[in-house]
Amino acid sequence: MAEEDVKLLGVVGSPFVCRVQIALKLKGVEYKFVTQDLQNKSEELLKYNPIHKKVPVLVHNERPINESLVIVEYIDEAWKGKSILPADPYQRALARFWAKFIDDKVFGAAWKSVFTVNEEEREKNVKETHEGLQFLEDELKDKFFGGEEYGLVDIAAVNIAFWVPLVQEVAGLQLFTNEKFPKLYKWSQEFLSQPTIEECLPPRDPIFAFFKGRYESLLASAK
Repeated sequence: MAEEDVKLLGVVGSPFVCRVQIALKLKGVEYKFVTQDLQNKSEELLKYNPIHKKVPVLVHNERPINESLVIVEYIDEAWKGKSILPADPYQRALARFWAKFIDDKVFGAAWKSVFTVNEEEREKNVKETHEGLQFLEDELKDKFFGGEEYGLVDIAAVNIAFWVPLVQEVAGLQLFTNEKFPKLYKWSQEFLSQPTIEECLPPRDPIFAFFKGRYESLLASAK
C-alpha cells in the first residue's frame, strides 16, 4: 500500500503493545511508535480511544483500532505477508477462542497472583493460573500453537512466555515452571528465541525493576 500513515500508541514494557509490535514486524509494516504517559494521558490517546483510554491503539490513516487482539487480527487482514490466523474457518475460530482464553483465564489471574496482598485472594488466583496453564499445556500439540509456525495464539501468549516468568520472580512465586508445564515451557523458550520475537521484546532488567518497585510499594502500603 502506498502513502500509508501508521502509528502505534503504546508504552515500552506492555505485553499488549508487544503483541501488536510482533504482528507489525511479521508483516513488515513501517510505523511510528508514539510513547504514552498513562499517568498523564495525552489528547491523542483520549481522541483515539475515548472509551477505554488505554494502549495499544493502532492508527492507520487516521482510523484508530483498539484492543490488542482486535488490532492483531486487523493487521493480518490489512497487510499481505505471513498469515497470522489460519485459513480454515474452524481453526480460525479455535485460535480466537484460545487467544481470548489467555487473557480471560490465565494472564489476569497470574497478574493478580503477584499484585495482591490478600493471601486468600492470592491462593485463589495462583490456582486459577495453574488451571489455565494446564489447559494450554494439553492444547499444545505441535512446535507452536499455530503448528510448525507461530500464529495468533502464540502471539497472544507472549504474555505468558515473557511477562509471567518475570512477575513471578518479583513475588517469589512458582506459577509457570518447566517442572509443572514442560511442553508449554519448551514452547516459550522456542517462541522467545525466534528473531522477530526477540526484536520486539523490551529489555528485561528495567521492566523487572519497574515491577519490583511496584510490588514493594504495594507491600509497603498494606502494612
